[in-house]
Amino acid sequence: MCAICGILNLTSSDKIDHDVLRTMIAIVRHRGPDEAGTYIDDRIGLGHARLSIIDLSGGKQPLANEDKSVWIVFNGEIFNYIELRRELEGLGHTFRTDSDTETIVHAYEEYGHDCLRHFNGQFAFALWDSNKRELFLARDRLGIRPLFYCIRDGRLIFGSEIKSIGAHPAVSLEIDPSGLDEVFTFWVTLAPRSAFKEIHEVPAGHYVVVRDGDLSVTQYWRLEFPQANSTPVESEEYYAEALREHLIQSTRLRLRADVPVGAYLSGGLDSSIITTIIKKYTSSPLITFSVRFEDSHYDEGRYQAELIESLGTKHSEFVCSSADIAEAFPDVIWHTEKPILRTAPTPLFFLSRLVREKGFKVVLTGEGADEFLGGYNIFKEAKIRRFWARQPESKLRPLLLQKLYPYIAPSSARPSYYWQTFFRTGLADTELPYYSHIPRWSNTSKIKTLFSQRVKSGLGNRDTVAGIHSILNPDIHGWSPLSRAQWVEVSIFLSGYLLSSQGDRVAMAHSVEGRFPFLDHNVVEFCSLIPPKYKLRVLDEKYILKKCMSEEIPAAIRRRPKQPYRAPDSVCFLGPRAPEYVRELLSERELARTDLFDATAVSRLIKKLERSNGHPASARDDMAVIGILSTQLLHRCFVDDFASRVAEAREFAGKLNIQTDERRETIAAGDRR
Repeated sequence: MCAICGILNLTSSDKIDHDVLRTMIAIVRHRGPDEAGTYIDDRIGLGHARLSIIDLSGGKQPLANEDKSVWIVFNGEIFNYIELRRELEGLGHTFRTDSDTETIVHAYEEYGHDCLRHFNGQFAFALWDSNKRELFLARDRLGIRPLFYCIRDGRLIFGSEIKSIGAHPAVSLEIDPSGLDEVFTFWVTLAPRSAFKEIHEVPAGHYVVVRDGDLSVTQYWRLEFPQANSTPVESEEYYAEALREHLIQSTRLRLRADVPVGAYLSGGLDSSIITTIIKKYTSSPLITFSVRFEDSHYDEGRYQAELIESLGTKHSEFVCSSADIAEAFPDVIWHTEKPILRTAPTPLFFLSRLVREKGFKVVLTGEGADEFLGGYNIFKEAKIRRFWARQPESKLRPLLLQKLYPYIAPSSARPSYYWQTFFRTGLADTELPYYSHIPRWSNTSKIKTLFSQRVKSGLGNRDTVAGIHSILNPDIHGWSPLSRAQWVEVSIFLSGYLLSSQGDRVAMAHSVEGRFPFLDHNVVEFCSLIPPKYKLRVLDEKYILKKCMSEEIPAAIRRRPKQPYRAPDSVCFLGPRAPEYVRELLSERELARTDLFDATAVSRLIKKLERSNGHPASARDDMAVIGILSTQLLHRCFVDDFASRVAEAREFAGKLNIQTDERRETIAAGDRR
């Protein structure tokens, strides 16, 4: 895994500033500490920081074709590069390296922009075709790897992370109120919007072409489901066996590396299946890592221990405390580059650090199973709410929700009123494609009452949820209710949060690459064809996944109640042990200065929680505290203190040993830290 960045002159006649390009690389050196390189010609400058995983000696970037008319910088992996290389060699292409990067160059020469359809991988790349004078930016189907761009002063500036773009002197980063509005509704910004004004994210499954000063964005892949009741249904056994074979193949592909590969082990079904496949169907040594919690309410150590014993894995773990979360939270926000409403990325930040300390660069994880196989409670909620909506005055139907959340069973009138009000929101709107998510979005949106008057005025009467209609799959209305809910969860939450704030960003903070067997596009497309009744059988989530590995996974893991991954939230930052930075950023003086939130209202919220005598905060209050604090940290990192961080990166870049090779300059590993 790596970082890419670059500058393309659209109308500017200025030379590409090599020092600026090196600074753009240096500020994201955490993504690629092994080596770095640049390429500059009269129109473009390309930069690359490398985390070497495949072809350790020959995979240096930027990389060119034979006549050096095509140059590429690449972040990610093409897992089927061996098979694709054979195909391209059969068509007459000659390879000079053993890297998957070179496969992209020759595939582009052969297939043009359609090369993307030939890749099984997780990637973001920039390819410069000097004959066409064309820049080709592309991102993988599900948005596993990040890519951003902006246009300033006649230049297109791009990078794997926003901080790399911000390091260009023509760019001044400013938090976008519309981005805040989306985060405090959906938990994410809707691509191409980011958290910063005029910084655009390449959406998942899209590519950008810049030629003759014109920029176009094209979607090359989208998530599809069959029309409801439109396809023949095979037997359970067929889907179970086919899913099992797909997962074995996907896992084997993702073990391809020239460095050791480990795996995350949470104790849940998904990671248990991946680790079991590694153990039983590959020759790769099984090295696992997990995060645990001092607070037993969040800890899954009992289940982790059972699988560790069953598989005989060599295991390492990090035990996370509330104090750990508070200490690392500023670093996490530096890497997420957007506000977050939960602290959950922070323990994973520590977990990736543990992985790196143990000498590993690559881990396999179980992300994607819940989204594509019906694992989340939000899917069950929607099913119950649809049943309830047929008789909205029923007293019995909403009680089914207690099967999902027995701890909210009403012991008094007030809790009953609260949870029934929550789940009743939008109850009758069953035809809306995002019906499943209405209660969650409505609850989160209430936090926006804490926005400052300036932010509220800037947003005006903006209908945030209506923005989803512009990105909806046009066929969604004909799908089953579960398929609609899955599309919303995947297209909005998976790419924008789980694979970003909780995935790529906290892993690459310590130069660790995550790989996701459940997100192989062949697995995804097969899962989309599985009938909903085999994913969510009444209220039994991931039914077909449990069935496909029923002989290999311990019964206790298959049958355990689902425990969503969570971490302590506002409790980490409140009370007498609150870190100094928290007290400062949440002070009325600092809130008034940044003018993003109503200082008086936030102060009331903090005082209310501090007077709660240890009672847990409500979900909404938890989100409010974390969201406000993370936004304040974002402002500090990228507005108040960003110039000093760029200066530090510039100084670091100046110490690098640069070797020039024709029109390409290679930066040796040099003085790393």
